[in-house]
Amino acid sequence: MRRGVWLALGLWLAAGVASAAPPVAADDPYAKEIEAARVQRVARLTAPDGWLTLIGLHFLHNGENTIGSAKDNAVVLAKGPAHLGKLALADDGGIKITLAADSDARVNGRAVLAADLAYLGGGKPTVVSFDTVSFFVIERDGKKALRVKDSGAEPRTHFHGLDYFPVDPSWRIEANWVPLDQPREISVTNILGQVSPVIVTGKAVFEREGKSVELVPIEDGSDGPLFFVISDLTSGKETYHAARFVYAEPPENGKIVLDFNAALNPPCAFTPFATCPLPPKENRLPFAVTAGEKVYHGGSE
Repeated sequence: MRRGVWLALGLWLAAGVASAAPPVAADDPYAKEIEAARVQRVARLTAPDGWLTLIGLHFLHNGENTIGSAKDNAVVLAKGPAHLGKLALADDGGIKITLAADSDARVNGRAVLAADLAYLGGGKPTVVSFDTVSFFVIERDGKKALRVKDSGAEPRTHFHGLDYFPVDPSWRIEANWVPLDQPREISVTNILGQVSPVIVTGKAVFEREGKSVELVPIEDGSDGPLFFVISDLTSGKETYHAARFVYAEPPENGKIVLDFNAALNPPCAFTPFATCPLPPKENRLPFAVTAGEKVYHGGSE
């Protein structure tokens, strides 16, 4: 959130400790800013290619993978032609799809019977589509998988809406940003149990409820905001059990703003077909963060 908004509101933070404050009124400028972000959040979730459209995650094996909704396929789609075609995964990681002549499928919008597929993680993925369904290849823990979406999926067409804690300015915390003398590697596990190394170059340090906190981002913001994955004493109760996500603009003048009113549920809160990271041990907070999104009623939990 922009600092000017906070100066105008007359909010203060002292020594990195956010003082307790009542929730702000709905017509407050900051509350309106948070509400606008939440409207955008719902628009992204419910978009024709948003997280609510996921209907499958299928890991591929080297060699030929037959694809279709029939049970005799190596990759059994939840929806689509009985036999869509074949996907060949080469030992060098190359991916080629051959489509059945009657599949009526498109590759990046083109009617072709064969094509090489780029995957997410190695660039912009190639999208194969038919009817309301589409899929592309992702890479997780060195393995290739099909991520399948359906714009007509029930979670999208019957979205239950999001619940939030009341907006509370005391959860917008200006933390100290402490660069590490040497970057260090930590291991981040995802919800499937896959482990990936992450390089950490700094940490956000603040105090809350008499406790010192040091949060580490698992993405450093070189191509966008810093990305923090957290859990706290609301996890598994008021909020999604595995984690919540917090994004922050890069640090400025040794400070970084962590706005927990903008804490989000991960995609795994809405679908069992996502591969969300879990919080590293540094980001498991010893108090309740009563801000941001609550657990989604109607999701995968």
